[in-house]
This record gives sequence, structure tokens and C-alpha cells, in this order.
Amino acid sequence: MPIIQSVDRAFKILDLFDELNPELKISEISTKLSLNKSTVHSLLKTLKEHDYVKQDADTGKYSLGMKIVERSNFLMNSMDVRSIAKPSLVELSMDTSLAVHLVILDGQSGVYIDKVDSPTAIIGYSRVGRRVPVHSSAVGKVLLAYQQEEARNEILKDYHYKKQTEKTITNDEDFQSELTKVLANGYAIDDEENEPGITCLAIPLYDHSGKVTAAVSISAPSTRFAGDRIHPIIYRLKQTGAAISKKLGYTSTLSHA
Repeated sequence: MPIIQSVDRAFKILDLFDELNPELKISEISTKLSLNKSTVHSLLKTLKEHDYVKQDADTGKYSLGMKIVERSNFLMNSMDVRSIAKPSLVELSMDTSLAVHLVILDGQSGVYIDKVDSPTAIIGYSRVGRRVPVHSSAVGKVLLAYQQEEARNEILKDYHYKKQTEKTITNDEDFQSELTKVLANGYAIDDEENEPGITCLAIPLYDHSGKVTAAVSISAPSTRFAGDRIHPIIYRLKQTGAAISKKLGYTSTLSHA
């Protein structure tokens, strides 16, 4: 089936807005997408009519509209794993005073679908809806490690191992070795590989069929995990994973698909 050009262009406009570009002028959108201003204006008028973008009356700049929030909330609330996991995520954060995340796999990256911040461990990098590289994050390692080999290889086909920090794994051989360790340990660790000074631990969540459907991570400044302090945190994280998986219908007699 052919792609409808106007719809494709409208989505590309929405994709331009991010943390670095919360507001854009028509001229900026026109330049970024190599489209003439009249075409951009027509597309923005349509998106504005449906509340997907809004325009500042003083500056004339455009930004994302409330319809994006409404649709996002609907999607998030429809995810069973998110609603089922929420109480356990809050409890884990309160017990450990650390930031807790819930992440799903989407293509070659993980996507944060929930987050519980702690007053003593606020992690700025993560936010609901943001993507995270699979090779440099604990959640990404977990989500990849528990894939079938064929699916894992397909995901990593032509994968770019971007160097996030000095500790980031940057090649397939080392990453595959890391995934083997994840399977052996039952958890993954991101030792300042995605963000300097931040360590993350992650465990898998199993659904009723025994398939890993999401990952839960716990994050904090690396000093919080120093020495033997990491072991009780891993134990508590695994307890949370088992509790959520049980609520999702998983039983230990099922094979890990």
C-alpha cells in the first residue's frame, strides 16, 4: 500500500518537537523538512484544528497540543502491565528510596512507560515516553537477553552501538557476552554505561505465557550501590519482579519464552 504523503509529512512535523525543540516557527519546520512554507502552514493548520499542535499568539511559534497528552494517557492507561505493576513500583521506591522505572521493548530501543521518582534519587535522564538504547541500559539488556535468538538477532541487525559514556559496550561480541551474563544472573546492570555517575539494575517481568513483557529497573547515583550495598537491592528488586509477574499470571512452571 502506498504511503499518503500529507499524513507522512504531518507525523514528521510532530516528530520534530522534543526537549531541545519544544517550540518551532514555520520557517524552522520548513527548513528541517525541506518543505515550502505554504505546505507547512496547511499541515499545521490541520494539526491545530484537531488540537495536536497549538500556536503562541505572541510569538507565532508552534508546540505540541493537549490532544497528544490525551492520546498518550489513553495508551498508557490501557497497558495492563503498567496498571498492575504500579503499586509494586511505588512500594519498591519507598522501601529503597531509589528511582524505579517500567520499560517495554519497541524496535531497537526501550521505552519508559512508568516512573516513580524518589526525593533522594531523582534521575533526570528518564521520563515516561522517552526511549533508551538497549546496549547501554540495564532494562535494554534484560529485554534483549530474554528474546528468542532469532528475534534478538533481527533486533540487533545493523544496530549502532553508540558510545554513551566511557563505559558503554560498543560492539556486538561484548554485548552478546553481556546478555549471557544477564541470563545467568537473572538481572542486568548498567554500570555508568548510559549516564555518567548513575548505576541501574533491572529484572524481567513475565506474563501469563512465560514471555518477558517488560523490565523493571532501579536507579541511583553509583555510590548508593557501592560494595555490598548492591546485594540487598538486587534481592528486593527480584522480589518485586516475582510479585508483579505473578499478578500478570506467570507461574514458575512455565518455560521462559
